[in-house]
Parts: sequence; C-alpha cells; structure tokens
Amino acid sequence: MPDTHERSLRAQIAAHESWAKTENRSARTAPARKALLDKFERQVDPHGTLTPAERATRAEHARKAYFKRLALKSAQARRNRKGGAA
Repeated sequence: MPDTHERSLRAQIAAHESWAKTENRSARTAPARKALLDKFERQVDPHGTLTPAERATRAEHARKAYFKRLALKSAQARRNRKGGAA
C-alpha cells in the first residue's frame, strides 16, 4: 500500500491533469461558487424575510468577513511559524 506522501502526490497529479483538460474553468467552478453564496444568504436571512437586494448586500458582507477572517488566521499562522509574537 502506498504511503501517505505517495497518495498525496498521485492526487495532486490527477488534479493537475484534470484542470489541464478543463476548457472553461469558470463554468466548472460555478456550482461551488453558487453554493457558497447561497450559504451566506441563508446565514444572513435564515427565515427568508429580507428583500432580495438586502439579502444580497448582507450576504456579500458576510462573504467578505469570512475571507478576511481566513486572511487574518493565515497571517497569524505565518507569523507564528517565523517565531514572532502572537
């Protein structure tokens, strides 16, 4: 049985080969993007009471906050790896 590193390399090779054969990257990732936006809309309006425009505005802010939070965690992890103060 291949070790974990070898399995990881095989998966990476397969992913790169798959993307190399993809003609329309945007179309391929569209369902995932829509699902993520839908998640934020459900988060900000779980009962569906907001207008579509207000729901979209709030969902966009929730999306931006989510990605800013990821960026902050990434910066903190990089700083911690370098041995800096938290």
